[in-house]
Formats: sequence, structure tokens, C-alpha cells
Amino acid sequence: MTGALAGGAVVALAAVVGLGGCSVGGASAHGKGGPAKLAVRSGYIPQPLLTDLAAAYVTVVNDGGTDAQLTAVTTPLAAHVTLHTTQGTTMRQVMELTVPAGGRLTLGTGGDHLMLEDLTRRPSVGETVPLTLHFAHATPATVTVTVPVRPTTYQPKD
Repeated sequence: MTGALAGGAVVALAAVVGLGGCSVGGASAHGKGGPAKLAVRSGYIPQPLLTDLAAAYVTVVNDGGTDAQLTAVTTPLAAHVTLHTTQGTTMRQVMELTVPAGGRLTLGTGGDHLMLEDLTRRPSVGETVPLTLHFAHATPATVTVTVPVRPTTYQPKD
């Protein structure tokens, strides 16, 4: 790993991927038509307080005309990654999260997020971690980004 990566430089967060949509008669079954066009704009993992569990956050923007479904995430840092949504004070696991056509999916504190379970190790602040996002009905079906580990108290400035 290079010093620039360890120094917290923004890396690989502008991965742009064109995804194929479900097409019916030339129009999308899940949007306004045309393929989903995804870009990951930001992401981070707060340094976990526990040794076996962490949260991860990213923002995925869809400039295309078809909804995209985030169905899974993998990382060498955890044995399992689950998708969660939060409504009020209730968190629940879901099978997919939608990146709406012409919109964004923002995973953040107090809302939708990723749970990294059964960590292989506790990451350090400043380290970077690869996350591979898997999408349904997409070619290619994955986007890999590298996100920095931030202090537990980190608050993004969006």
C-alpha cells in the first residue's frame, strides 16, 4: 500500500460503471429508460469500537434511466456484510437497497448502512479498505471502491 493511500487520500471513489437495465419494449421496467449509470462519490468506515463488527457508508449516484438494486457487498475485512435500513429508531436487515434512476442512495449514520460482521481484524484510522458492491441485473454486476477508515467520531461534511 502506498503512502498516499495510507495518508487518507481519496482513492478509487469515482468508479463509474454502466449497468444494463431490465428492458420491456425499449423502456425500462424499473425507471425512465436507458441503463443505470452508477458512480460512487464518497465512502468511509468509522473505526469500530468492537473487534468483530463495523459499519460502512457510501453514496452511489445513478445518472441513468433505470433503478439499480444493491444486493450484496463483500470485503476481505469481514466474513459477512449485510444491508440495513433504519426507520426512526428501528434498524432492520434488507435483501436489497435501491439506487433510483436519476437519484442517489446515501448510506450514512442513522439511516441505510452496511454492517461488516465477523471482522478478520480491527482496522486502524487512516487505513483503506476495499468494498465490492454487487448489483442485480447488471453487466458488469460489481463495482469495487476503496474507502478510508475514519475516527469513530467522524462526521462527513456533505
